[in-house]
Amino acid sequence: MKCSALWTALCVCMCGAVVTCSVKKLGNNTGRFANATLVRLNEFLSAGYKKGVRPVRDWRQSTTVAIDLMVYAILNVDEKNQVLTTYVWYRQQWIDEFLAWDPEEFDDVKQISIPTANIWVPDILINEFVDVGKSPEIPYVYVGHTGLVRNYKPIQVVTACSLNIYNFPYDVQKCSLTFQSWLHTTKDINITLMRTPEEVMNDKSVFMNQGEWELLHVLSTYKEFSIDNDDYYAEMKFHVVIRRRPLFYTVNLLLPSVFLMVMDIVGFYLPPDSGERVSFKITLLLGYSVFLIIVSDTLPATAIGTPLIGVYFVVCMALLVISLTESVLIVRLVHKQDLQSRVPQWVKHLVLEKATVLLCIRNKKVCSILSQGSDLPLYKENNMNTAVHCNHHSCEGSRDSGRNLGLGLSTRDSGSPMMDGILREITTIRQFLEKKDESREIAKEWLQVGYVLDVLLFRVYLLTVLAYSITLGTLWSVWQNV
Repeated sequence: MKCSALWTALCVCMCGAVVTCSVKKLGNNTGRFANATLVRLNEFLSAGYKKGVRPVRDWRQSTTVAIDLMVYAILNVDEKNQVLTTYVWYRQQWIDEFLAWDPEEFDDVKQISIPTANIWVPDILINEFVDVGKSPEIPYVYVGHTGLVRNYKPIQVVTACSLNIYNFPYDVQKCSLTFQSWLHTTKDINITLMRTPEEVMNDKSVFMNQGEWELLHVLSTYKEFSIDNDDYYAEMKFHVVIRRRPLFYTVNLLLPSVFLMVMDIVGFYLPPDSGERVSFKITLLLGYSVFLIIVSDTLPATAIGTPLIGVYFVVCMALLVISLTESVLIVRLVHKQDLQSRVPQWVKHLVLEKATVLLCIRNKKVCSILSQGSDLPLYKENNMNTAVHCNHHSCEGSRDSGRNLGLGLSTRDSGSPMMDGILREITTIRQFLEKKDESREIAKEWLQVGYVLDVLLFRVYLLTVLAYSITLGTLWSVWQNV
């Protein structure tokens, strides 16, 4: 009887203790949070947690942080300030040994979202940061039952980048984003990739490619470095390679310049002895100057270099000036003047003989052009027709016959005073006409030299423009393919 009574009393005490313990256990989760699994799990994880301590049980073991990067958009490329603004999706994850639990004890819950401010977060930053971007605030992280913490967030990155604009608008830029722990060495924090480098390089799934820049690929490299040869730091560098789409700049910059240069070449077909060519080329030069003023705001500007397209515009301006100078010299050369001296023999030899053979210009063709000149009269006499065809012997014969005629009259009727006056007037008129004919012949010779030199300079100018255009086109096509 005593044993049964003792056993009964012991059972009652045990049941009372169980009831008391269960009540005490549930006492913390009364009210609307009663039987809330996530609340119990949150309280379990936060009980005694120290967010200021690296979450490892063995301090000799380093914490490995796996990171990943996906480029979402290229927002701005500031060539003058050497700044790149991108919008990226950044992911990082690590193992927190103090945030693990058994899912069976919490209704099979395997992951939970908790505030980022309540747990330990690695101090991984981007070295190239120059400004704080307008990134949205993501206050939570995901924590798995094994202690895996996943911190995913979008970031607007404003970073310094060495931009090379020499190949503009066919330039390819390579900017780096270096992720590194600012304080911890590899003994405490190490960095690795969440995915393989090939998957990171070819991933364009989230990139918005409707803007000016096109994403080519993202290269990733891991490196350990040391400042004092004692402590080593880990860094993961992502090289974002982007390429500019040149269609807009080709249509609005290159094509108008090409059209103006073509019109300058067409202007050489105007007669060199007319003033219209000079006026036409001056108009083109003024139009090109206005064009350069308009496009000056479009070209990127840096303190360390000038894009090749800027050099191209300057050279085109120089070619227009050279073309105008050539036209002015040719007009000055072929302009009719009474005080012009005769063409030197060496000029005739080099220009009218050697140059015509070199340029495949026939003398008859040149003389036919001369006969159609606007500043020269058309001669219908036989002796002047021979002069147009570059033969002056018949002209000299006609002058000798005129002298003989005058001498015959003077010897025959020398006794009459009236005839003496008439002969003096005739002699004066004859001398004036001879001087006039001589000046016209000199002008024809210079005009002939001017036409040949004009053809020569035009072909040299045309070859220069073609060689320059082919060189630039080849360089730009090579850069675009590369």
